[in-house]
Amino acid sequence: MITETSLRLRELRQSIESVIRGKAEAVQLAVVSLLAGGHLLVEDVPGVGKTTLAQTIARCLDCSFQRIQITSDLLPSDIVGVSVYNQSNGDFEFKPGPIFANVILADEINRTTPKTQSSLLEAMAEGHVTVENRTYALPRPFLVLATQNPIEHYGTYPLAESRLDRFMMRVRIGYPSSLEEKEILRQQARKHPIDSVKPLMTAEDVIELQEEVRNVRFDEALLDYLMDIVTATRESEMLELGVSPRGSLSLYRAAQSLAFTEDRDYCITDDIKRLVVPVFGHRVVISSRYANRLRKAEHADSILEDILKNVKVPI
Repeated sequence: MITETSLRLRELRQSIESVIRGKAEAVQLAVVSLLAGGHLLVEDVPGVGKTTLAQTIARCLDCSFQRIQITSDLLPSDIVGVSVYNQSNGDFEFKPGPIFANVILADEINRTTPKTQSSLLEAMAEGHVTVENRTYALPRPFLVLATQNPIEHYGTYPLAESRLDRFMMRVRIGYPSSLEEKEILRQQARKHPIDSVKPLMTAEDVIELQEEVRNVRFDEALLDYLMDIVTATRESEMLELGVSPRGSLSLYRAAQSLAFTEDRDYCITDDIKRLVVPVFGHRVVISSRYANRLRKAEHADSILEDILKNVKVPI
């Protein structure tokens, strides 16, 4: 049965896919992260549409949007804001930074120092920021879409595990096929398709959908299956660091959201299998004995896929 909600979500995905051609999986995972209330890390080589994906999602939502171009000289106050002395009343006034928006695009997040990266931690984990002993709530919904290039390492500061753990999912876009790229060239001959994207949902709509996602059923057998996978990451000799409880909760919420986007009010094992790599891949740390065999990201994904093969699926 096709409901009004499923039609809205289909329209949202189609609008994003009209710009990000041939990448339905990446688009759906981005929507899943949005509805689960999580933050998204888009990691890939330059020029494949990381920033465009984030901008398109922001345009589809009738919400406040701020783009933060991350650079090496960026300070925490450039993100969260700063108190400024007001001579007229002789008091300090807080001037909010760009973090006070519904959708934040942190472009090339690994190009700034750990100190500035850490200014996002409280905002991403708790939905508020603290400046000079005062706490300021951020607007709802609140979504951080961060991009980074995993190839170029000159002038970058790799994200520490504590920062990576704040992202619900890591998504890769990849190169388009030859046919898709030809269509992109034709499509952008006169103007960029993002210019035609119109808002489809308000902030209130997103919050309402996020609350509905929490009602998706997650059976006890599936919960045991999820925990078996998590335990396997912690016990694997190929991993120095397994998945944290925050990672377990992220997979739980993401599975609910994936089921919701596919018009189901219950989760199935395939939801968990499909999300293990994007949710866990950036959270695990490979043992030094195995780290040099493949690129880190590829190796982490293959280890997780092997774990999935060995964990018993509930009947």
